[in-house]
Amino acid sequence: MNSHFFDAKDADVVLVSSEESNPSEFRVHRCILTAASPFFNDMFSLPQSPAEAGKIPRIPVSETRETLNALLRFVYPLQDPTLDSLDDLVPILAAAVKYDFLTVVDALRKNLVSPRFVKAEPIRVYAIASRFYLEEEAQIASQFTLNVNVLDAPLSDDLKFITAYSYHRLLDLHNRRARASIEMLKLPEDVKCMQCNGSTFLAYAIPKWWLQFEKKAKEELSVRPTTDVIFGMEFLAQTAMASECPRCAGSILDAWRSLQDLKQRIDELPATI
Repeated sequence: MNSHFFDAKDADVVLVSSEESNPSEFRVHRCILTAASPFFNDMFSLPQSPAEAGKIPRIPVSETRETLNALLRFVYPLQDPTLDSLDDLVPILAAAVKYDFLTVVDALRKNLVSPRFVKAEPIRVYAIASRFYLEEEAQIASQFTLNVNVLDAPLSDDLKFITAYSYHRLLDLHNRRARASIEMLKLPEDVKCMQCNGSTFLAYAIPKWWLQFEKKAKEELSVRPTTDVIFGMEFLAQTAMASECPRCAGSILDAWRSLQDLKQRIDELPATI
């Protein structure tokens, strides 16, 4: 994260970071803190003792210098810091929530569900949103988790901070959507294969590619209940090869519209908690 040196000569309050050895002092302005934070507004409205009157208050905080620096960059009219990872974002969000910096929380909510985070680490984003009761962001992240096998995903420390109810909501979404999408895997009656059915089409037989598609699609949907994989050309090509039928590839192409209709119906299933 980029940084800024807070050392205003006209500062009227000093925030002291949490490092035991050589903590940093941030000389800032109470007018900015009170305007941005009901927490600090209430704190500075408390009466001071006669002994403290006229002195610049020094306030030790539990945040590190890196977190405090980034937090204040969001608060002050400065360029927002660049957050390179969720590890950067979480302590700043925790501090913003703690001190009621509402505009900072709003900015971090947008960062949290930005594509670079929610696509790469949807389960972490869901856990972070749930931890801080950010329902809208939790819903957004829950949809992106459909592309992930939740039970086989790396264990994240962020999960320590959420309730069993929040985690169960995510599992329930995956289970309900998996069951509903698997139930939709019905072969359209007009889909045939010249090789599998015979040249006269007098005897109907299920195309071998569909048997492979249905088996593999059920396996995929049971762990990742989304259509991103099973209707992709690579997946369909694999089912055609597995069928060992020379004409099943052509049958898949003929069934393309029916497959797209099936994809749309699955996509329309509830996709968020």
